[in-house]
Amino acid sequence: MGTDLHDDRLTRLRATLTEDFAAQTARLTELTADTGDPGEAHTRAALIAATRQSLGQIGDALRRMADGGYGRCQRCAGPIPVERLEALPHATFCVPCQQKHG
Repeated sequence: MGTDLHDDRLTRLRATLTEDFAAQTARLTELTADTGDPGEAHTRAALIAATRQSLGQIGDALRRMADGGYGRCQRCAGPIPVERLEALPHATFCVPCQQKHG
């Protein structure tokens, strides 16, 4: 893993990401159902875009878990603190790099 993540924490994070992925997938299915209300089309489109972005971030985090890159900053390659990952499981940057990047 390359970080100080303990197996139980990693298991919890994986479970959280998996549950979030399932919830976001269900939300996307619901949002893409045609309600027939043209007044909601703009809002629904924005929600769909945000949900797809969230699904992408979660999917990327699950892939990093599978390939061993999870918990490493994608900019400096340093470890991302476990506390940050618990708060934001799909984090790709450590806090200093996020502040510079973001």
